[in-house]
Amino acid sequence: MARIRIVTDTACDLSADVAEAHGITLVPLSIRFGSEEFVDGRDLTTAEFWARCKASDVLPETAAPSPGAFQEAFLAAAQAGYDGVLSLSLSAGVSATYQAAVAAAKAVADTIEVRTIDSRSMTMGLGLICLDTAELASTGADLDALEAHVTALIPRVSVFGVVDTLEHLEKGGRIGGARALLGSLLSIKPVVTLVDGEVAEESKQRTRGRSLQYLADKALRSPALSRIAVADGAAGDIDDFLALIAGAQSQHPIVVGQLGPVVGTHTGPGTIGLCLLTTG
Repeated sequence: MARIRIVTDTACDLSADVAEAHGITLVPLSIRFGSEEFVDGRDLTTAEFWARCKASDVLPETAAPSPGAFQEAFLAAAQAGYDGVLSLSLSAGVSATYQAAVAAAKAVADTIEVRTIDSRSMTMGLGLICLDTAELASTGADLDALEAHVTALIPRVSVFGVVDTLEHLEKGGRIGGARALLGSLLSIKPVVTLVDGEVAEESKQRTRGRSLQYLADKALRSPALSRIAVADGAAGDIDDFLALIAGAQSQHPIVVGQLGPVVGTHTGPGTIGLCLLTTG
């Protein structure tokens, strides 16, 4: 039986407790408010981030981890006796995080084998991939089996989000294919999604309530689901949304977590994310 460590970054929005319980290492990104910089999860909690985000006139920014941060995580796995590492990163379409992991993997190649994969996802979409893969890793699956598993999972993951404004996405340079929505922001509550790892337009709805129902229908009407996750970006109506999806069926219990600073920086307060993993 192989002992493989799963390493990811804090854009997965798994809490530290959940990650630890599943044997997942979290490498943090950094968050900047003007001249102040914070390490995600160490210097700044998610609750503190949202409080600061709502109070600040300055839009936050993110920075990818250094290769050294990944190298430290990979070497720690080697020192703990793991046979290899599977590194799953935030979409390379929106961040340099994957490139940092690749550089680190090359640097430790003489010490431990590391496979790096661009998840082409973010927030709990990446989190669901990590949880599913960690469960397989706990059975003693080797790197080849885990890499094949992740490759099969990636096209089965969907990420959707209702945002109050596209201001954060636009100013952060992450708006991608959703740029066409900008001209009608005053009259719509947009729903965005990920296409090939980049933000894209999903739907234009006239009210927040209709946006949330549209989002809920994604879970309620989806083909057979393995996992469902909801990411709460300081949304006052999160309980209303959870009630809307109460009838959704999946093989695993719904995971509800906070939308963290990495993705929250680019979506802003009031975001609700829905992440779905269909069965194979």
